[in-house]
Amino acid sequence: MYAMKRVYSPFKSELTFRLSPATSGAWKDGFLWKTRVPSGSKVSCTPGSIRAVISSDDKALEPYSKEASNKEVNELVLSSSSDNLGKGGIDVRAVITIRKKMKEKINEKIEDQWEYFVNGIGRGILIQLVSEEIDPETNSGKSVQASVRGWLPKPSNNEHIIEYSADFTVPFDFGNPGAVLTTNLHGKEFYLMEIVVHGFDSGPIFFPANTWIHSSKDNPDSRIIFRNQAYLPSRTPPGIKDLRREDLLSLRGNGKGERKTHDRIYDYALYNDLGNPDKDEELARPVLGGEKWPYPRRCRTGRPPTKKDPTCETRIEKPHPVYVPRDETFEEIKQNTFSTGRLKALLHNLIPAITASLSSSDIPFTCFSEIDKLYNDGFILRTVIKRDRFAWLRDSEFARQTLAGVNPVNIEILKEFPILSKLDPAVYGPPESAITEELIAHELNGMSVEKAIEEKRLFIIDYHDMLLPFIEKMNSLPGRKAYASRSVFFHDQAGILRPIAIELSLPSSPSSPCNKHVYTHGHDATTHWIWKLAKAHVCSNDAGVHQLVNHWLRTHACMETYIIATHRQLSAMHPIYKLLHPHMRYTLEINALARQSLINGGGIIEACFSPGKFAMEISSAAYQNMWRFDMEALPADLVHRGMAVEDPSMPCGVRLVIEDYPYASDGLLIWSAIKEYVESYVDHFYSEPNSVTSDIELQAWWNEIKNKGHFDKRSEPWWPKLNTKEDLSGILTTMIWIASGQHAAINFGQYPFGGYMPNRPTLMRKLIPLENENDHERFIQNPQHTFLSSLPTQLQATKIMAAQDTLSTHSPDEEYLGQVSHLHSHWINDHEMVELFNRFSARLEEIEGIINLRNKDARLKNRNGAGVPPYELLLPTSGPGVTGRGIPNSISI
Repeated sequence: MYAMKRVYSPFKSELTFRLSPATSGAWKDGFLWKTRVPSGSKVSCTPGSIRAVISSDDKALEPYSKEASNKEVNELVLSSSSDNLGKGGIDVRAVITIRKKMKEKINEKIEDQWEYFVNGIGRGILIQLVSEEIDPETNSGKSVQASVRGWLPKPSNNEHIIEYSADFTVPFDFGNPGAVLTTNLHGKEFYLMEIVVHGFDSGPIFFPANTWIHSSKDNPDSRIIFRNQAYLPSRTPPGIKDLRREDLLSLRGNGKGERKTHDRIYDYALYNDLGNPDKDEELARPVLGGEKWPYPRRCRTGRPPTKKDPTCETRIEKPHPVYVPRDETFEEIKQNTFSTGRLKALLHNLIPAITASLSSSDIPFTCFSEIDKLYNDGFILRTVIKRDRFAWLRDSEFARQTLAGVNPVNIEILKEFPILSKLDPAVYGPPESAITEELIAHELNGMSVEKAIEEKRLFIIDYHDMLLPFIEKMNSLPGRKAYASRSVFFHDQAGILRPIAIELSLPSSPSSPCNKHVYTHGHDATTHWIWKLAKAHVCSNDAGVHQLVNHWLRTHACMETYIIATHRQLSAMHPIYKLLHPHMRYTLEINALARQSLINGGGIIEACFSPGKFAMEISSAAYQNMWRFDMEALPADLVHRGMAVEDPSMPCGVRLVIEDYPYASDGLLIWSAIKEYVESYVDHFYSEPNSVTSDIELQAWWNEIKNKGHFDKRSEPWWPKLNTKEDLSGILTTMIWIASGQHAAINFGQYPFGGYMPNRPTLMRKLIPLENENDHERFIQNPQHTFLSSLPTQLQATKIMAAQDTLSTHSPDEEYLGQVSHLHSHWINDHEMVELFNRFSARLEEIEGIINLRNKDARLKNRNGAGVPPYELLLPTSGPGVTGRGIPNSISI
C-alpha cells in the first residue's frame, strides 16, 4: 500500500502524494503519471494542472503559496490519474544531457558526487512529457512525469558531459511529446544541453535546450523545453498551445524589481547607467533615451536609482557582473578567453608598469622608436604596417583605408558645389564649405570639376555637421583638441583614390566668423608636415565616428533591441526565432560589459577618444539625425551614399561606382547569400496568403521593435511595413547582416588598423599651429616632435591598443556564419530546412574562394600590391585570436 500525504509539488497539482520511505520501492521505473497541462494564462489548482515557468516577480500569476512550495519542493512526488494506472502503454526513455564546468574546484567536484547520488535515487531532477495532443476529458495536453534516475551518469565521449535517463510508460494514444517540463530539485543550477526521447514509432524526438535550469530554491517553477519542431502560432499543436504562451510570459517579466542572476527576463530600459554621480560629480552623464538624447533601449536590470540623481541607475563595477538574462552570459570557454585576454592582462600588468615608470600620465611619445618599443613590451605587430612600415605616411594608403579599412562606411559621392552645411548659420556660421570648386580644379590633373562630378570621380567624408556642435565642449577638455572635418577625394583614371583637400573647422566666433582652414598636400617640407597633421585630425575624427556610431550604435546597440523583442514575442518554436537564434549569441553580455568598462563615464572610450565625456552624446545625436532602419541594408546604404547605383541586372540590384571597393564588393556577396537563404526559409513557412499579417507573434515582434526598442523613432515614416513575405525577408536579411557581416567588417580590423597609433590616432592633443602663433616656430624647428606630441600619450596609446587587441580577438568557441555548432545540431526537425542551410554553407565556402581570388588580382590595387594587405575582413571563417578575418554569426565581442 502507498502511504500518501497531500503536499505542494513543483507542478502544483492537488493530486500529489508523498511516498513514505518504507514504500518508496513501489515506484515502477521511476515514472509518475499526470494528465493535465495549463489552460490559458490563469493557473488552476484543479486536479492534474501544471504550472509553467513564470517570473518570480509576476505576483499576479502566482495563486499558490511560494513558501509552502519551497518547503516541500524536494519531496519525491507521485501524481497519478486513476484512469491511466494499470492500463499499460508504451515504454519510452528520455536521455538527459548535462554539461559540467570544465574547471572545477575541489568543493565543486564533491558537490558533483552528491548530485550524482541524488539523481541516482530520483530526487534531483523531475521530467514531465507533455503531448501535442489534447486529453478530451481535461481539454489540455496529455502528460506523464518521471524522476531522472541512474546511480551514476552514463559515460560520454566528453568528460564534461554526462547523461542521465528517465523512464516512462505512456498511454498508447499519447501521441508525440511536444514539450518537456523540467524541475531542478538541487540547490544550484545546471546546464541542460538537450533531452532526447526514445521509444516512439517516429524515432528519437529531440528537445534542444542549451540552457541553464534554475534551482527550485531560486524559483519553484518548472522550465519548459519545446521539441525541435517549428510551428507558426496558428499551427501550434493544441496540447502545447498554452505552454507556448506561458513560456513567453515568463520571459517578459512585469517590469518591476531588480533582476537576479538566475532570471531569464527580457525587458527594456533607458541608458541611465553610464554615469556614476554618487562616486564623483565629474562622472555624471545624461540619460540616453528620450526627447533630448534619443537612443535605442537596452536590457533592463532594475537596479535602484543613485542617491544624487534619481533618474540614473546605480552602477555595478567590476568584478561584479551586470545582469543579463541567464542564457545570454558567456559560456566557460568564452569567459576564460575574455577574462585572460590582452585587455585584462595589459590593463592589470603592462599599464600599471608604464604608469609607475612615468612621472605623470600625460607623457607623449618623443620619437617613433618609443612607439616601436610597445611591440617589444607585450604587443604583437599585427598591424597595417607589418607589410610596409611607411604605408601610413602615403596619401594612397590614407585613401585606400576609406574603402578597405576598418571604417569603410562613411565615404560618399560628392554631388555638387558648393558643399553646404545643414546647421543653423546663425549659430555655426556661413553654410558654405571653404573647399571651393576653384580649389578642387587645381587637383584634378586637367579634368574639369563638372566632368569629375559627371563621371562620379569626386568623393567626400563629411563629419562637419556631426561634430561641429560638440567641438567647443570637446576642446574645453584637458589634452583634447579637435576640428569638424571634411575630406575630398579624387578617383583618377588609373583607378587610384587619393585625397586632394581637407577642411578643418572650429566654431565661429566674433573674431573669426568663418573659422575654417583648408589644407592640400603641397610639395614643400612645411606644407608636407601640416598635411600630415591634417590627415591625423581626420583619422582621429574617423576613429571616433567609427567607434561611437558605426560600431557601437549601428551594430551593438541596435541589435540589442532586436534580441530583446525576439525573446519576448517569438516563441522558441517560432520558425523566425529559430532563424535568428544563432545571431543573438553573447550580444547582451558583451553590451553589458561595454556599459561597465568601455562607454561608461570615465571608461576606455572617454579616456582614449577625442569626444571624451561627450562621446555618447555624439552617438545619440547621430542616432537622432542619421539612423534609419531601412538604410541599414547594405545595398540601400551604398545607394544612399552614392557609392552604388541601382541596376536590376546585377545580383543585388546595384552596381558599384568604384569597382575596387573591397568592403562593398565582398559585402554584397555575403548579403546576397544571406538574402537568398532568408527568402527561401521564409517562403517555406509562409506559403499561404496573409500568413505574415495573421502571425500574431511576428506582428507583435515588429511592433515592439519599433514602439519599444526604438521608442524615440517610433513615428518615423521610413519604417518598413510587415505585410508580405518580401517585407519579412528584407527585415530579417538586414538584421542578420548587421549581426554578422556588418559587425565583422567594422570590428575585427580594429587592432590591425589601429594598433599602430600614428596610422589611426584616436584623439589629437593639439591644434595645427598657425603662422602667427608661438607654437609655429617650435613646429618649424622640430615638426616630428609637434606631430608626436599631438598624438595620444603613451598611457592612452597603450590602453586603446589593449582594448583594440581584445575587441579584435576571436574566441575559440566562435560560431561562424554558415556553421552550426554541435550543440545546435538538432536545431530544427525539418529536412528541407537543413538542406537549405547546407546550401547556404556551401555558398559561403564558394564566396571565401572568390574573395581569396580577388585578393590575388593585381588589377584590384586596394587589396593587392607591394605592401598592400589583402582584404580579408569578410572572409567567412577564421581561427581563434586576432586574425583580421572571419564572420561570426553574432556580435560576440
